Amino acid sequence: MAENNSSSTGGGPSRNETRFERADRNFAEILQELRVTQAGVQILFAFLLTLAFTERFPSLDTMQRATYVTTLLLAVLAAALFTAPAAVHRSLFGQRAKPLIVRVSSRLAGIGLGVLVFAVSGAVLLVVDVAVGRTGGIIAAAGTMVVCAGLWGLLPLLVRGAADKTEGRGDDGKESATSDGVRPAGPR
Repeated sequence: MAENNSSSTGGGPSRNETRFERADRNFAEILQELRVTQAGVQILFAFLLTLAFTERFPSLDTMQRATYVTTLLLAVLAAALFTAPAAVHRSLFGQRAKPLIVRVSSRLAGIGLGVLVFAVSGAVLLVVDVAVGRTGGIIAAAGTMVVCAGLWGLLPLLVRGAADKTEGRGDDGKESATSDGVRPAGPR
């Protein structure tokens, strides 16, 4: 018999779904997120692949070539990390391992985003270095890292903190009890 679990992940309202139903939903959400990131990685990777075949490529200096190769390899690693959840799912399909697949896939996606920050920053470094100069490239790459770290790392933490502060409040903004009659712990 299926285990019934009325708690939700993330502290939202109860969904009254089994552990496996929740895992199915969470995996579908992860796949949707990966579709977005994977498209960006594929575009970046394709851009990087074409650079080696341009007329200007032989004139790149040693630092620019090192940046190119490093960035290309980071894009490959990001693509591998973002496609790995499909491979994990395929290898464990039908073995009632969906909760484990969700945990592993979430971890792979998180690592993939970390690698993608470096790949995108490396691409910005290379392009701005060639177009404007080394100092401009370094500044643009550092700015790219800060923006990505802020939007992909800090912003989710801030949103989670805000959600934690409002958890247990009804639509009217007043504190309310959860479905089990217990108010959530923590700051109010």
